[in-house]
Amino acid sequence: MTRLLLLLLLILPGAVAAAEPYAQRADVRAFVEDMHSRHGFDAGVLDALFRRTKPVAAVIKAIMPPKDPAVRSWQAYRGRFVEPRRIAAGRRFMHIHAADLTAAATRYGVPAEVIAAVIGVETLYGKQLGRFDTFAALTTLAFDYPPRAELFRGELEELLLLAREENRSVLSYTGSYAGALGLPQFLPSSRRRFAIDFDQDGRIDLTASPADAIGSVANFLAEHGWERDAPIAAIVTATGDGVQALIDQGIAPKHTQQQMALANVSILTVGAGDTAIPERPAALIDLATPGAATEHRLGYRNFYVITRYNRSSFYAAAVMDLATALRDSK
Repeated sequence: MTRLLLLLLLILPGAVAAAEPYAQRADVRAFVEDMHSRHGFDAGVLDALFRRTKPVAAVIKAIMPPKDPAVRSWQAYRGRFVEPRRIAAGRRFMHIHAADLTAAATRYGVPAEVIAAVIGVETLYGKQLGRFDTFAALTTLAFDYPPRAELFRGELEELLLLAREENRSVLSYTGSYAGALGLPQFLPSSRRRFAIDFDQDGRIDLTASPADAIGSVANFLAEHGWERDAPIAAIVTATGDGVQALIDQGIAPKHTQQQMALANVSILTVGAGDTAIPERPAALIDLATPGAATEHRLGYRNFYVITRYNRSSFYAAAVMDLATALRDSK
């Protein structure tokens, strides 16, 4: 029994606290009081919601980091998203929704294939929306996952505000294990700030309205600084004593090629058909695969903007590559 309990605690952070009903927990009561004082929510209504909500073990299991976080493979990650099934689905999506994609690209400056690639990576064009009760998932993460509890308490707050604004039951939302909603998988905070009624039917629906999803993705990227008609990244070879130091400076674009050269980093394009690398601020991105040579890219402003959607260089590179495949397969 002792061994089983220790295993449960390793798998489910906060498992002991979760044994106490949410409505009786001090941290939940404090959250309820805060929502009442700052936003005017009825404390009794919130208490009732938490009384009927139980922790979702599958949510904690899904969000736990891998046992060996050092084992990350760019080639394996890319293969999940840049593959024939997703490319074919993306082409169909772009054909069916060509007018909305063109309108969004014109208004926000984000290429149609980039918008489509984000939706493709996020949900395979609506086939992988997630079926978790969003309120239960966010409650579980907010109070039983200490590493990111502050973030998810904020998202739980945003979900309650969203439900009130939309005059919907907070229990009617479903999505990913992390509380992401709809075709573009917006967290509630992004849903409130960046989602738009692109089809102009008087309501925002990121699940049933591909137009709203398309416009909202474009608006999110534009609001985070997308540069119209600018490159995302260039695949390069990087050599020199300063390569690792430059990588360690992060993914924000700070240095031109000339500045990189002064830091003992030599940059060359990959592929004879590639055009010259733009002389503009970039970050040196490393995409590592165990047992294989590391791929390097110069990530420009638009690469960084994609990482505001998901804080991962792998993610941004996969969106870039899927967008290229969709563009080239027209």
